[in-house]
Amino acid sequence: MTVLTERHGHIFVVRMQRPEKRNAVDRELADGIEDALNTFEDNPDLWVGIITGTNEVFSAGTDLTQPRSPATPRGGEYGIIRRDRRKPMIAAVEGFALGGGFEIVLACDLVVASTTARFGLPEVERGLLPTCGGIFRSARALPLNIAKELLLTGDRLDASRAEVLGLVNRVVAPGTALEGALELAGRICRNAPLAMRASMRALERVVAADDVEAWAATDEAAAQIMGSAEAKEGTRAFFEKRTPNWDGLG
Repeated sequence: MTVLTERHGHIFVVRMQRPEKRNAVDRELADGIEDALNTFEDNPDLWVGIITGTNEVFSAGTDLTQPRSPATPRGGEYGIIRRDRRKPMIAAVEGFALGGGFEIVLACDLVVASTTARFGLPEVERGLLPTCGGIFRSARALPLNIAKELLLTGDRLDASRAEVLGLVNRVVAPGTALEGALELAGRICRNAPLAMRASMRALERVVAADDVEAWAATDEAAAQIMGSAEAKEGTRAFFEKRTPNWDGLG
């Protein structure tokens, strides 16, 4: 199984378990996340969700053997990116959260990261761009110029700087991100669940008011590079473990 779940009282934990592929999301993993989060959303006795990976890696994003980021009926890409959630979700991050992995983090409400965590949008290194919300959600979670830097360089952001910049709520010792997330979730669960959900939904209505336009802008940008020589060369170079050759490409 590529997704494991566990319950801690009112808290529901979703673990991505595809370590041999750095939790890169394929169809099976996306469907597993979808099923797990459907269970979480549909059970009134579950109040707070946590999504995490292994102690070594959160997620490397889309499995590049897939033609596109796998989507699901209720959650959209990866089973979570476009989900209409009514309950808070915490990302517990160990190791790399790159590309679509970072976009999963950005789709959550709170972030607990160990000191090993690294966040990034390396799509530009492969002649691609983030198509799962990373373009506009990074600019909401981070200062605008930092979001631009991540998008234009593909560089990684470590946990300590991410905390200073406001992306990460808590930084914890290696191997304890889930423990820290459970502690934060437990603190949330001390409060009234209806008031908690109503507050979150009201805030989300304000923050995500321009999502329709944001997704349209992302789709327009993606259409410009889909099937381009750059995208093909970047993907080939990734699998061949070499530096891409951009010279002469349109």
